[in-house]
Amino acid sequence: MTLKIKHLDGKISPSKNTAVFLTKDTKFSDFKGIFEDKINQKILNFLKNNKKTKDDKIFSLNLEFDQTLVIILIVKKKDALKSEKFGAKFYNHIKNHKVNNILVLGSNFSSVKNNIRFDEFIHGAQLKSYEFNLYKTKKKDEELIIKILNSKNNINTRIKSNLDAVLHGVNYTKDLVSEPGNVLHPDEYANRLKKLNKLGLKVTVYDEKKLKKLGCNALLGVGQGSIRGSYLVTMEWKGNKSESKPLAFVGKGVCFDTGGISLKPARFMEDMTYDMAGSAVVVGLM
Repeated sequence: MTLKIKHLDGKISPSKNTAVFLTKDTKFSDFKGIFEDKINQKILNFLKNNKKTKDDKIFSLNLEFDQTLVIILIVKKKDALKSEKFGAKFYNHIKNHKVNNILVLGSNFSSVKNNIRFDEFIHGAQLKSYEFNLYKTKKKDEELIIKILNSKNNINTRIKSNLDAVLHGVNYTKDLVSEPGNVLHPDEYANRLKKLNKLGLKVTVYDEKKLKKLGCNALLGVGQGSIRGSYLVTMEWKGNKSESKPLAFVGKGVCFDTGGISLKPARFMEDMTYDMAGSAVVVGLM
C-alpha cells in the first residue's frame, strides 16, 4: 500500500472519512460549521466520556456504513519522537480499519498546536508505511491518501525538507537490508554505492588489489569463502567548509552470500542476512 500526503489550502469542510485532533482543552466552537450537529454531538460525548482518561487514544466512529470519523485524542504533550510514534500508531489504525482516503482536521487549533509536533506526526505515519514489495507478485497498488487542511503559508519548508531527507535515507537503508543475500552480494553492493556519486558524494571503492596493497589481509581472508569480490567503500561529503574536524561513521557490510552455516548454531541463522545492516545505516545516513 502506497501512502500519499496531500496538503490542501482552502475552506474547512469534512470529507467522507475525516480525522480530528482533540485535546481536553479543545473548544467545541472550533468545529462549529464544519460538521452536522449530530456529528458534533458525538464528538462532544466522546470528550465527556474521556474527560478523566490519562492515555492518548485513536478511536473510530462509524457515522454511516461507508463513512468514518477518526478521533485523535492527545492527553500527554509530545516531543518530536513521541509525535512520530503517535503518527505511526495513527497509520496502523486507519490501515487496519481499511480507511484509504482521509482528511485530517484540527492541526491548526491552538490547543493541538501546543501538544503535538504535527510535521513529525505525519513523518511517523510515512515511516510506518514502508513496505518491501520488490519481489512480490505484481498486483494493483492500493493507495492510502492522507489529506491535510493546512495553508501553504503554515508549512515549515525547512522542517519538511529535513524530515523528507530522513525518510528517504531510512527507506533506502531498509531497501538494502531487505534484499536477499543472493541479490545484494558484495559485487552488487559496491556497484549500488558507486551510483550515489550523483548525489554529490565522493564514493571510492577499494577492490581486492587495492586492499592487498593496504594490507587488509583479515578482510580478504574472510572474503576467500565467496566467489564474489571483497571491497571496502568510503563515502565522503564535504558539507562544512569550516576548519572543524571531520566526523566518521563505520558500518560492517558482511553479506550473507555464501557458506558458514555449519560454523554456528542453526537458531536464527536465517537472520544473518541482516549482518550488513550496520553498513546500510551508514549508507542511508550519507
